[in-house]
Amino acid sequence: MSDSTLWWLLAGSAVALELFTGTFYLLMLAVGMTAAAMSAHLGASTTTQLIVAALVGSAAVVGWYFLKKRTAGDPSVRSLRSVNLDVGEVLQIDEWHADGTASVKYRGAQWTVIQRPGNSPTPGSYRVAELVGNRLLVDKV
Repeated sequence: MSDSTLWWLLAGSAVALELFTGTFYLLMLAVGMTAAAMSAHLGASTTTQLIVAALVGSAAVVGWYFLKKRTAGDPSVRSLRSVNLDVGEVLQIDEWHADGTASVKYRGAQWTVIQRPGNSPTPGSYRVAELVGNRLLVDKV
């Protein structure tokens, strides 16, 4: 079996294993193995193929790590309207308590309402942003 065939099999195995585990980093290592397969097709020595696989795979993993670290994370599931139908609903808050919470009657029950840190508690209309435990997190409309 040629070196390039071995690298292609390893890359395919890494992709298949990634499908079972759900980690994106195995795909980056598969990119390194693909680069090694290409270098084998070009006639590089086994040592060069290993170095290419290690350098390209490592660079892809590190690059993906820093790219993911720099981009904002996914929104909280608690703030998705498809998960929580309360998100987006408008509430009228007449009075805020000294601790920064308010009580409102919503959907036939008393709810405790909180707002994002740094906002001043003023009476008015608020939109539900997400559900935090059994409290409604709201933003000023």
